[in-house]
Amino acid sequence: MPRPSGFAYEQHGDAHVTLTHHGRPAGTLRGGRAQKFLAEVVAGDAQLVMARWTGAYRHGNERTARDHPRNRRREGR
Repeated sequence: MPRPSGFAYEQHGDAHVTLTHHGRPAGTLRGGRAQKFLAEVVAGDAQLVMARWTGAYRHGNERTARDHPRNRRREGR
């Protein structure tokens, strides 16, 4: 699984964080969630933490699920 990349964050004051992915807004955190996020970014891999907090974290089973028969489009539709 490739490492997440392209994430950035901007802190506005003490209790407001804006997350971006390749320059596009990906999320906003306020209050206690912003403080918790900032603590995690400092303690761990910043790109991985931002990917988790934005919901862009891949679990590695997307290709398997896409190829499952119930998820394939039927021919002729």
